[in-house]
Amino acid sequence: MNLEDIAQRVQTLEDVEAIKKLKARYCAGADERDEDKFVGCFTEDAVWDGGNFGHFEGKAAIRDFFGTIPQVLSFAIHYVMNPRIEVNGDTATGYWYLLEPCTMLEGGEQAVWGVAKYEEEYVREDGEWKIRNLILAPECWTPFEQGWVNQQFIGQ
Repeated sequence: MNLEDIAQRVQTLEDVEAIKKLKARYCAGADERDEDKFVGCFTEDAVWDGGNFGHFEGKAAIRDFFGTIPQVLSFAIHYVMNPRIEVNGDTATGYWYLLEPCTMLEGGEQAVWGVAKYEEEYVREDGEWKIRNLILAPECWTPFEQGWVNQQFIGQ
């Protein structure tokens, strides 16, 4: 292995670590209700697609969506795990699992387990990784006391 190969491998490892830190900022911004931290994770033309939670195109639309979260969730902690990140120069893809205990406000406060998968595309802008496309694919969003066996999604 020559020095050029080693340098490329180190760069890839650094990029993967930077993307993990980006995802941590995304989660912290969401959980701490820090709009600038959350929205700062996205490119100007980003897409946030949460299925039933909504589809938002562009940083301004994502910012508007973020402003509505306190009316839906009074508490949330994003636990993301099992990252699979593939870097290809200045672009990358990532896949994550989400476990999110939260309190939903629909119909009164309700403790809920959220389980989903993230599929994301990233781009390096001015030396910093940003989210260009995020798809949140819920597996279940279920009342704590009932569990996903009895009621996979709230409202079903």
